[in-house]
Amino acid sequence: MASPAQLCFFLFILVSAAAVVSATDHIVGANKGWNPGINYTLWANNQTFYVGDLISFRYQKTMYNVFEVNQTGYDNCTTEGAVGNWTSGKDFILLNETKRYYFIGGNGQCFNGMKVSVLVHALLSPPSSAATANSSSSAQRIHEVGRFMGLRANVVAIVLGALIWFGSSLI
Repeated sequence: MASPAQLCFFLFILVSAAAVVSATDHIVGANKGWNPGINYTLWANNQTFYVGDLISFRYQKTMYNVFEVNQTGYDNCTTEGAVGNWTSGKDFILLNETKRYYFIGGNGQCFNGMKVSVLVHALLSPPSSAATANSSSSAQRIHEVGRFMGLRANVVAIVLGALIWFGSSLI
């Protein structure tokens, strides 16, 4: 049988693993990348963005670029007053605020469809047991659980590690 100290340590590790949250890297256009003629509105509508996530643009750096603009710049395809400009061809942009972000391609590429707008939501904290009991949205709970970084893999690894470390006396 495991000692109380071993059980407390095991439970601490298990709870700590559940608290680790990861950021998602949303690759604009998925395997099509940042190129003209792609419906980025459709792509964005199939994503859910949270504070701390990344949005990344993949493109030929000699041909394209990315500007973060305001809504007017987005609507009119102008880079005037842009708040960001990226040109590496592999740009990772941290979405660190709850707001709508607007990105366009420069050099007239915005007019060829190279524009995307994303709404970033506040990161949801795990629901309390009372909130879970009263919640009618199982999809929301599933999504919140999905935000935990490899939780099942972490739990399995921790359980196996604990069994190896402490021996089979935990079972």
